[in-house]
Amino acid sequence: MDNIPRGEYPRPNFKREHWLPLNGTWKFSFDDAKLDKEITVPYVYQCELSGIGTKEFHENLWYEKGFVLPASMHGRRIHLHFGAVDYISRIWVNDIFIGEHTGGQTGFCFDITEAIRPDAENIVRLKAYDPSFDIDIPRGKQFWEAESRSIFYTPSSGIWQSVWIEAVSENHIKNVYIIPMLDEQSVKFEYDLGGNARSTLDIDISYEGRFITGVSVAPQGLSGSVTVKLNQSNLNAWNFIEDFTWSPENPRLFDVCYILKNGGHVEDAVDSYFGMRKVSVANGVFMLNNRPYYQRLVLDQGYWQKSLLTAPTDEDFVKDIALVKQMGFNGVRKHQKVEDPRYLYHADKMGLLVWGEIGSAYAYTRRYAQNMALEWMEAVKRDYNHPCIIVWTPLNESWGIQEVNTDTSVNGHCKAMYHLTKSLDATRLVISNDGWEHTDSDLLTIHDYDWREEVLQKRYESIESILRSMPAGRALYATGSDYSDQPILLTEFGGILFKCDETENKEDWGYSAAVNKEDFLERYRAVIAPLYKSPHIQGFCYTQFTDVEQEINGLLTYTREPKVDMEDIFKITTGKHL
Repeated sequence: MDNIPRGEYPRPNFKREHWLPLNGTWKFSFDDAKLDKEITVPYVYQCELSGIGTKEFHENLWYEKGFVLPASMHGRRIHLHFGAVDYISRIWVNDIFIGEHTGGQTGFCFDITEAIRPDAENIVRLKAYDPSFDIDIPRGKQFWEAESRSIFYTPSSGIWQSVWIEAVSENHIKNVYIIPMLDEQSVKFEYDLGGNARSTLDIDISYEGRFITGVSVAPQGLSGSVTVKLNQSNLNAWNFIEDFTWSPENPRLFDVCYILKNGGHVEDAVDSYFGMRKVSVANGVFMLNNRPYYQRLVLDQGYWQKSLLTAPTDEDFVKDIALVKQMGFNGVRKHQKVEDPRYLYHADKMGLLVWGEIGSAYAYTRRYAQNMALEWMEAVKRDYNHPCIIVWTPLNESWGIQEVNTDTSVNGHCKAMYHLTKSLDATRLVISNDGWEHTDSDLLTIHDYDWREEVLQKRYESIESILRSMPAGRALYATGSDYSDQPILLTEFGGILFKCDETENKEDWGYSAAVNKEDFLERYRAVIAPLYKSPHIQGFCYTQFTDVEQEINGLLTYTREPKVDMEDIFKITTGKHL
């Protein structure tokens, strides 16, 4: 797949053998279906790599792509997958309407078997509707005005993640949720099947190519669960039983293969993996694998200069994670974006904590509440099995819920998003409203862009002074909610503007400005040092990883070039040079 843009398997933690990428050249048009242009998928028309590169607003986008079904897929069910299309999608195959999906940050799949012509070319047509000015749809940092400014960026409309088809049998594995049970040295698998329940499901677990244990179950219906005890004798023989957990320092992963059989015939086979990782709070302390753990995160918007929200190549994910770790961070807060599963896969393999987040809307309506809840549920379920994700953040800085203190519906929505997330995932921590005006929340997270060392040191020296703080003039808790010994983290701060390249922007954005490299490093030290000195701060998230468009407050430039010596950043980030 080397000649296909982003031709790697798009869903690496649920991988099948028979698949076909549909990335590459598609017919394309704005506004109507005349299809007089060409676009390179999965890049949006607003970016350079799409081959179009105009930032004009167009709400209606048309795509068309032909493919011939490989012989290996004949006689099987054919599923058509879109990684993400912003915002409302309508799909036809061979002029047969297939279905519709709402939500620009999560993927969707349709069974297109009945529309397929096995021995002729098949035509996929998609219409994407992305309303430019509706601010009650979850849009994240995508600006609704013609020119990006301040902390808002160029929009990404239409297809922005991979498109592919895969073949499955009539009886197949729809999904599996993996629950690591660290204290019990066991792992639980909750599975959903498609077809009928007369098959047998085998689950085989291995580590570094060596079989550990397995189980075979005869499902009594289309869903069920099984708990597997890891084989301690084998683990002991490999001398890692004392710590076979997943962490940024030791990202150990177990491979797992699901095999669905009917008699001796294999109907479906899926490769996956998992990490033995536990996230918890004990006596007000954040714990990773039952040990106190200090989080050193960096805010990552997930934008690239030539391709916006879509990584140019899979290697760009690897490069970003390596740069994050090189600067001394052990995690990222993916900000206002549901990130590509390929990034999460590399974070799993390379060892990087991730806070999962979704792009916010900017006005509260009933339509927003419904669409946000549905899209958020899709994101949580899609990414449930990635051990790198330790925290979920459905809301940020009261964006879209500005009336959280005064409107009971808005306040209820904030609480509902927390409890909805917990109902889908009891294994991770959840923040109700990152930054301020928290309701129910597992962590107290604060956004504070003051740059004066003495002010920050005084503010975070005691619980009392912390709770009195009013970041951006907002109370830390919304009306009716109070602090109850949650771990406290500073999850946005710094944002030091330092322009060291030749880019030209109408408005360079940052929260304080450095005049040279020495000044930048001193300002960076001045905002980090008070956090390490505070006995109450259990982690931080610095703003931010790279520059993005006019926001020139990254540790790296938009093209991922270091602004200062990376070793100096590492020493300050890790508290070794304060």
